[in-house]
Amino acid sequence: MSLPKAAKTITFILTRDRPKAIPFYRDVLGFPLVSEDMFAAVFDLNGTMLRISTVETHQPGPSTVLGWEVPDIEAAVRALAAKGVQFNIYEGFGQSELGIWTSPASDAKVAWFKDLDGNVLSLTEFRG
Repeated sequence: MSLPKAAKTITFILTRDRPKAIPFYRDVLGFPLVSEDMFAAVFDLNGTMLRISTVETHQPGPSTVLGWEVPDIEAAVRALAAKGVQFNIYEGFGQSELGIWTSPASDAKVAWFKDLDGNVLSLTEFRG
């Protein structure tokens, strides 16, 4: 048996402090808060549900856990940087001064940043 074609994706992020995470996803990233209960804060990520759940012992991993495709990565990076988001610079990647990396295997451009819990998030622009 496989999932029905109508099955919708739900994604999850863990946080140590949900009251601090909510303004980041709502006010900085700009996603509407749909609901909140004792288990999670729920956001609408342009049609995909994001559930942010509290785990007091959460330790973020080093890899990207959630990302967005954007039409103009430089404009998106500048807009988030203006709201205080700092983009990750990885040694040896050859990123631009804005933190944008261009893939040598394609025309994709990627920029990484962290939420307040250290979860790695990304923006990607695909060309062509």
